[in-house]
Amino acid sequence: MTQPVLQLAQVARRYKQGATSLSVLRGADFALFPGQSVALVAQSGTGKSTLLHIAGLLERPDEGEVYIGTQPTVHMPDDMRTALRRDAIGFVYQFHHLLPEFSALENVMLPQMISGLSRKEARERAEELLSYLGLAERAAHRPGQLSGGEQQRVAIARAVANAPGILLADEPTGNLDPVTADHVIGALETLVEQTGLAVLLATHNMDLAARMDRRVTLKDGCVAEVT
Repeated sequence: MTQPVLQLAQVARRYKQGATSLSVLRGADFALFPGQSVALVAQSGTGKSTLLHIAGLLERPDEGEVYIGTQPTVHMPDDMRTALRRDAIGFVYQFHHLLPEFSALENVMLPQMISGLSRKEARERAEELLSYLGLAERAAHRPGQLSGGEQQRVAIARAVANAPGILLADEPTGNLDPVTADHVIGALETLVEQTGLAVLLATHNMDLAARMDRRVTLKDGCVAEVT
């Protein structure tokens, strides 16, 4: 049986609000497999962002375990979690957060060079990714010269530049019109198909969610499948 690239096991997360404790996640279980795309569809305030932060090793749960591949991470030292997050997980947000003074190509090269690749290797990988995403002719343009959809596709290329096995996306098309959003998700689907990337994508867009392999939601602090 295929090993999950990401697994949450009995994850609980509570936040203090004055003298009271608010339970957001209550024994949540979830598994994400290679080459699989999963939509997380849930109302605001149900713990969607908390689940993504815990899955992305940005936050530790109060209880339970988070596995990246076979590695348990909850009690891992901060420096090891940071290294694992850098190498194994890519992030895409509603706003692209590209560096405005650099070209699209340079924005995709930078995380690779930070990870130790040579400039030549980083450039070749960046050019390949931008070509996959239909941006070869826009590689030299700075973010301000790109459309919103183009900027978000560059953000996706940057997120997968270090060849992570997991991509976590939080409302990646929430700031885009329907036609542009369709192009962005089509580009993401191409990456999943060609690289075996596993995607967990939080969205309110049910048309987008329907294009994913699976749909899950949060119910009473637990992950539940949507049929």
